[in-house]
Amino acid sequence: MPRSLNSLLPLLTVLILASSATLLAQAPPSEQLQVAPPQMRRAEPPNPSWTADQLEQQGDLLRVEKAYLDALDYFTAALPKASNKALLLNKIGITNLQLQRYKDARKYFEKATKQDKTYADAYNNIGVIYYIEKKYGKAVKQYDKALKLREDSASFHSNLATAYFSKKEFENAMAEYSRALQLDPDIFERTSQTGVAAQMSSPEDRAHYDYMVAKMYARLGISDRSLEYLRKAMEEGYKDINKVYEDTEFATLRKDPRFTQLMAARPQAIPE
Repeated sequence: MPRSLNSLLPLLTVLILASSATLLAQAPPSEQLQVAPPQMRRAEPPNPSWTADQLEQQGDLLRVEKAYLDALDYFTAALPKASNKALLLNKIGITNLQLQRYKDARKYFEKATKQDKTYADAYNNIGVIYYIEKKYGKAVKQYDKALKLREDSASFHSNLATAYFSKKEFENAMAEYSRALQLDPDIFERTSQTGVAAQMSSPEDRAHYDYMVAKMYARLGISDRSLEYLRKAMEEGYKDINKVYEDTEFATLRKDPRFTQLMAARPQAIPE
């Protein structure tokens, strides 16, 4: 190789490396993957001299801070000292659920129900695990158990409705959603990011869900939210939107000028 070319090699190498670095820096964010670090303990180990209440309160604080492994340490340390073991077993189950350890979560929820057969929250939480596992029939049975113990829980009715909806038992779902709304008119606003709509894979299912919610709000005379969910249904491409002119629940809403304006505008379906 000529001496002059040899002398250029280091410079060429630097230029190639610099060019590669520039291309990597300009790569779309979606192509730059990063693996999240595993959960690690951040707090001091539980103090053996603390009371059950002190350990539980510290566990609650750590769980709020999303230090789930540390929270488990404190709840577990509190358990032998606790007078209400069912409550702590349920908290251990919830913390495992937040760590996505579903098998362990269900085990602790079931232990909680054995400690206290009237503990409605634990039955509901077992239902949540079954729902996550797409075992909707089993989820329904657990939600039913919870509701027999506490019929006035809006979240239990909403969870049961969600399971019915996933089974495509729409009439049962409608009845349970309606009961949830009667108990708590804000139930859907608080669960919209985490509830049934957030877990639906198809736009058709989401659109159907939004239409059902619009119908229920219309039945309760809550026009603003009914119109909001009607818009969502159209944006999701609900194919039977013209039923809004036939369904009796919308009879009063149809007299609202905002309804006429919305239906005239016909918001277009938003592509996935």
